[in-house]
Amino acid sequence: MEKIRLQKLLSDNGYCSRRKAEELIQKGAVIVNGKPAKLGDKANDKDVILVSGERIRMQSKRKKLYIMLNKPRGFVTTVSDEQGRRCVMDLVADIDERLYPVGRLDRNSEGLLLLTNDGAFANMITHPARHISKTYRVTVDSAVTEDQLTALCVGVTLDDGFKTQPCTAESILTSPERSVLRITIHEGHNRQVRRMCDAVGLNVVRLRRISVGPLKLGMLKPGTWRELKPDEIRALRTAAAK
Repeated sequence: MEKIRLQKLLSDNGYCSRRKAEELIQKGAVIVNGKPAKLGDKANDKDVILVSGERIRMQSKRKKLYIMLNKPRGFVTTVSDEQGRRCVMDLVADIDERLYPVGRLDRNSEGLLLLTNDGAFANMITHPARHISKTYRVTVDSAVTEDQLTALCVGVTLDDGFKTQPCTAESILTSPERSVLRITIHEGHNRQVRRMCDAVGLNVVRLRRISVGPLKLGMLKPGTWRELKPDEIRALRTAAAK
């Protein structure tokens, strides 16, 4: 087996995403043949690779899985949590294969979350250059004005100085005490939709992701999952290739 970059090797073998692998390498959690790994290092199936003390086994014939989960509120989007909080992996504990989340939803958000053991697929979906759309149903605790909707659509500056790209934001229901919006973005900055709303003076009380690209959450019950159908996987690949 030809040597490949460590982050790709870990991703291809279903341990974690490439981005997470890079974080682990930078933290010194990855050991190759007894020595701490560095970004840019390569390895293959002849090397002894440990991540946080766990030996990584190469799985050349591993079945690739693509899962849609309806994440409930109160679960963190990580494989494990040092604070003992409930993780999304607890909801797919009956699956024998090691999976990891594709992207994330914050603890208080809910809805469509993809999980897989296919590193190339995960990288394709989450890569910033792909601009795959993500649509959210957002409930706020006040009325929404046209000026606020326009600002969201044009792009706002977040609290860290990041300027969001143009998006689609429409009001589904509005009243003095409660409004519901549908917001579609094409990027994935940390907690972006909540912070976008905060930037225009809207306080989010509920946020649910209802679609990723052409894939819709549908009637999947909170806390449950299903495998993606072949045509859904193809549609996501097509969306990422545009």
